[in-house]
Amino acid sequence: MRASLQVPFAEKDDAKGLGARWDPARKVWYVENQADLSPFARWLPANNPTPGVGAPSPKPPSSKDQSTAGITVVGSRFVEYARVCTCLPWEDCDKCRSATVVE
Repeated sequence: MRASLQVPFAEKDDAKGLGARWDPARKVWYVENQADLSPFARWLPANNPTPGVGAPSPKPPSSKDQSTAGITVVGSRFVEYARVCTCLPWEDCDKCRSATVVE
């Protein structure tokens, strides 16, 4: 039996050391034919629900979660700022260039 895992990038080496494998087609970590999944418990979808991975959808954000209104926090130190235009991030357009702050 195959069990999909939700492994953050920072913990991929830990999961790999325990026997997890990466499926590049589905872009998901998984384990196969493991009778005891307890070493992988922290990465199982039931413990860390994400939509589309066999778990229920998360609850809508509460007002407590809105403390960073307008800022999307992706990782522990990564902050994604609001986009100025619809161009691709690696393209250089006049609108983005004028909005860039140089210190």
